[in-house]
Amino acid sequence: MVLKTRFEKNKDRHPGIDWSKVQALLEANTGKLWSLNEMERTGGEPDVVGRDDESGEYIFYDCSAESPAGRRSICYDREALESRKEHKPADSAVGMAAAMGIDLLTEEEYRGLQKLGKFDTKTSSWVKTPAGIRKLGGALFCDRRYDHVFTYHNGAESYYAARAFRGSLRV
Repeated sequence: MVLKTRFEKNKDRHPGIDWSKVQALLEANTGKLWSLNEMERTGGEPDVVGRDDESGEYIFYDCSAESPAGRRSICYDREALESRKEHKPADSAVGMAAAMGIDLLTEEEYRGLQKLGKFDTKTSSWVKTPAGIRKLGGALFCDRRYDHVFTYHNGAESYYAARAFRGSLRV
């Protein structure tokens, strides 16, 4: 199983977490397995990054070195997609995440991911955008440059070949 191999190869991402307990929850939640497969299929390389002590859920993030290749060239959300008059992208980050049954990383989660390694050194990732920013037409994305994590803004309708989104899933 790809997830188990990645889990064992990257123990520093999830110290103290036992794979057999993660596997038991995955086997009991086949819908979550489907979502993890979608994360994998689109290039996200999902891995366990922690456990929620309150709920007992294991937390998976996309841990691919660069923003997932199968999710690039997309705008932020459906509203942004519909606002484009021409050269519309195939989909939106919010729409794809919902269809996959996952959530976009928040800026805080993205910064947490960056503490586990160096991600998006050549690409960027849309992150969940606060309603006030989105209401004004903007959306946020992050990347890592110069060994620093940056948060930027763009019009939500913009899309680039090197920008996708990273997701999270709780099991």
